[in-house]
Amino acid sequence: MTKLLRHIAPALLLTSLAACAVIPDAPLVEGTPLAQGTAVPLGQPVQVGSVVVTPMKVVEDSRCPINARCVWPGRLVVTSRIDGAGWRDTADLTLGEPFGTHDIVIALVSGEPGRMAGTDKETPPDAYRLTYEPREGAPR
Repeated sequence: MTKLLRHIAPALLLTSLAACAVIPDAPLVEGTPLAQGTAVPLGQPVQVGSVVVTPMKVVEDSRCPINARCVWPGRLVVTSRIDGAGWRDTADLTLGEPFGTHDIVIALVSGEPGRMAGTDKETPPDAYRLTYEPREGAPR
């Protein structure tokens, strides 16, 4: 009997461990996220409520220059990676518009620097500093 247990016990242990799925209880991201409310450059993860958001690319920056009057305010759209516990999503977030996924809602609330009238120069990607915040309410 002892000889049989010696052979079966390791097999039972391996079988029981193989059946377990490990689901992380915190977002898994590359790099250390900065504190919530911190304005971050492209590629830098930041904690936003229970998730970590990483701005990846500025898709559109058609905002009105800060020293001009415009009929239309324009838009800032940033491709952002959102990491939660056991999941990852990528979405284009528009400045001031809430975005919902996996029962959480976040918003891109600030994008600096603003453009200046009288210059045709685009903002270089490494100059952007972006701020995200968690929002209350149902996801869209």
